[in-house]
Amino acid sequence: MAISHLSVKVGPAGKAGPHAAYIAREGKYAGRLEKGERLEAKEAGNLPAWAQADPQEFWQAADLHERKNGSTYREFEVALPRELAASDRLALVRGFIGQELGDRHAYQFAIHCPTAVDGKEQPHAHIMFSERQRDGIERDPGQYFKRYNAKAPEKGGAKKGWGEHAGETRTRQERAEDLKALRRRWEQTCNAALERAGQTARVDLRSNAERGLALPPERKMRPSEWRTRRAEVIEFRQARAELSKAVPNAAAEIIHLEERRREAERPPRGSTERTGPAVQSSRFKAKPTGERQAAAETSRPKTRRQADAERAERSRPDFEAMPIETQAKALDIMANSIAQRYTARIDRIARKATVRRDRRAEAERKLRETEPKPPTGLLASFKRQGYETALGQWRKGQRKAERLREQAEKTRGNIARLAHGNAPHTWARRVLERAEPDLTRRVDAHRAAEREKQREEQARAELAREFRGLAARRAMKAHGFTDGSKKWQATPELLQEIIDDYNRRPKEQQERALAAWMRDPEQSKAIATLIEQRRENSRDRGMSR
Repeated sequence: MAISHLSVKVGPAGKAGPHAAYIAREGKYAGRLEKGERLEAKEAGNLPAWAQADPQEFWQAADLHERKNGSTYREFEVALPRELAASDRLALVRGFIGQELGDRHAYQFAIHCPTAVDGKEQPHAHIMFSERQRDGIERDPGQYFKRYNAKAPEKGGAKKGWGEHAGETRTRQERAEDLKALRRRWEQTCNAALERAGQTARVDLRSNAERGLALPPERKMRPSEWRTRRAEVIEFRQARAELSKAVPNAAAEIIHLEERRREAERPPRGSTERTGPAVQSSRFKAKPTGERQAAAETSRPKTRRQADAERAERSRPDFEAMPIETQAKALDIMANSIAQRYTARIDRIARKATVRRDRRAEAERKLRETEPKPPTGLLASFKRQGYETALGQWRKGQRKAERLREQAEKTRGNIARLAHGNAPHTWARRVLERAEPDLTRRVDAHRAAEREKQREEQARAELAREFRGLAARRAMKAHGFTDGSKKWQATPELLQEIIDDYNRRPKEQQERALAAWMRDPEQSKAIATLIEQRRENSRDRGMSR
């Protein structure tokens, strides 16, 4: 039987762009291609005009403009039969997309083909698509992901909804039935592809219980477990297949044998002797050491806290990829945090110094009050021993007071060092001074890029104004812009066609079309070249603009 799997995932705002780069193995995920995760194919379709050159622009716009708690994409993750050739797998994915999405939704898919645990191929496909429906209205990125306007669709965003019941409120049970229906459709499509390829293997997405099999489902294993226990898993699967052939109802046999074992280990009635492995306390079990301990730690599943820590580490933003303003703000926050931490440390040390000073003063006072006096008089020889004992205790207290004095001096030195040599503001200033040259260079480059962008926008705005003037004069049949006039004849033919096409459009579509032309660098450059050529022709014929 061929491998079967289909799951549907929903992407929140902010995750579409990174996930699209992940499935396409672009950006920081390009290194995965060197680890045996072969990228077999990738395609995109049904994208709006402003994103056809680069699908990543579409998903980044979805992250930017989709509402905060809205979904930016849905994804089908399907396992592809390894029995099919690469071209047949690509045709299968294209056919499934045409069946489920058609031309209604923008999509992007990628086929990955890593190495499975048994050393063979493990092809699977990631199919991302937007729930926004295409309706033939051209919208810019900001409008495309706005809320849909039913009364005036051209004023709102694209309608959102996918599937047969798009826009309807569905219960949990109904959504589960929709998912089962989707899996049945994939099963039929996949089996038809296998039949066309002349393969006898088939896909079955039903559970073991639904198929009437007594085999328990396998526990899902992490990639780390697959890598460390690959040989065991293969051996287990082969043994399970042989067992299912020899013993149809293995679960019942296992339960029966387990009961027989417990009965054999149970002590006789009335006996106080406890034998067998069941009485062995966990306190006296031999702990694994050496290679066995390392293997046990490697195969041990991670705790929830470890998984959360790894997930947080993977989702941590790249500092170098942040905008300049965000980096400067982050450095400022870091400096303030360190300053607060050092200030709190100085306060703690000062409180310790105060406590030690009070202890030292109290110890010195007691020493002054309790200093033993040497015995005098007739009984001095009898009192000598007691005096020496008291003197020893007093000297011990004196040494303790000296240690307290040294600790107080050390604490004062720590306070002075932290307050002057390692002051929080001094440390923060050194951090900012080290980062300042690179930040200054990057800020200057950022400002230069912004100025260049502003100049380009001004040039495009000037070009749009000039084009509107030519189109308006042509639409009003002004002097020199009729069909037989010299000014119109001096206009290049391609520019004439563009102006006439612009004037034939409805009023509400003219500005949208002109904005799209200006956003496209090639189209705006071509229009600017044609207008410049018209100026040259007008000067050669001695005509005014």
